[in-house]
Amino acid sequence: MTVAEIGLGLQGDKRAGDYARLARRAERHGFDVISVFGDLMYQPPLFPLLEMAAATRRVRLGAACLNPFSLAPYEIAGQVAALDLASGGRAYLGLARGTWLGAVGIAQPRPATALAEAAEVVYRLLGGDAGGYHGQVFRLEPGTRLRYEVHRPHPPLLLGTWGPTGAALAGRIADEIKVGGSANPAMVPVIRERVRAGAEETGRDLADIGIVLGAVTVVDTDGAAARARARTEVAMYLAVVAELDPTAGVPADLLARVRKLVDAGDDRAAGALIPGDLLDLFAFSGTPEQVAAQAQALIDAGVRRVEFGTPHGLGDDRGVELLGTAVLPLLKR
Repeated sequence: MTVAEIGLGLQGDKRAGDYARLARRAERHGFDVISVFGDLMYQPPLFPLLEMAAATRRVRLGAACLNPFSLAPYEIAGQVAALDLASGGRAYLGLARGTWLGAVGIAQPRPATALAEAAEVVYRLLGGDAGGYHGQVFRLEPGTRLRYEVHRPHPPLLLGTWGPTGAALAGRIADEIKVGGSANPAMVPVIRERVRAGAEETGRDLADIGIVLGAVTVVDTDGAAARARARTEVAMYLAVVAELDPTAGVPADLLARVRKLVDAGDDRAAGALIPGDLLDLFAFSGTPEQVAAQAQALIDAGVRRVEFGTPHGLGDDRGVELLGTAVLPLLKR
């Protein structure tokens, strides 16, 4: 039986030194993976990841996720190679289509094809294949190769996606699929069936593809304050992912009001509209006991990894400390 992992997801909004401190604390408390989000207009994930690689010895590290529309596959190959070298082989490759790229004028045509071909190009470059590649979106001319040594030719691949097409792609080529912005156990069997289609097409064992669910997390001994903060934090993500969850049944009028307030920059007011039962589908929040119960429900549903996302608590250090000392010990993995 595969033992579930617990991950920590960090936003690229911190100062130099903060990432190393938080990563050391997370590793000491027994976290298995630390991810850095690749969200638009935040720090690129590579800087935080390299800082954490130097500060840790055991945890796996990766960007969740990079996208091939704003970052060319040869650059993605270079970034994951740098992280893998700096961490001694603890990097994973995280790819997703990306969100909010319209704000910077970047279109995202044929996302599934782009993701599949980006992964192909990255692994050809890391593996030293100079034979060339001509895809529908990306290409490598024969003789094109990296001009530096890499630590591993094939760090594991995580695809960030919700939909059937992306999940089937994960079933064909990925080691893990991450459903970002969800804490909903009912999504686990939905994603498993979507992944199954791709796995069966290529003869892969479904059990070899790990399902990862991660979401905004706010834990504190003051559970009411934690849940109030979580409502504000989750509002802008709810506007993006709510319609992707076929089990959630988010009322259309509620979602429209949340989106209107988010677009107006009033995340607090938007979050105040989110009822408690809906909050629990899209965020981990409350006391350590409440957060542990949410995570345990995902583990019981069969996820390979639960990822506790930013901001973790009412403050970064307090949140990571409570997750490590008061939540992780309650989990049966």
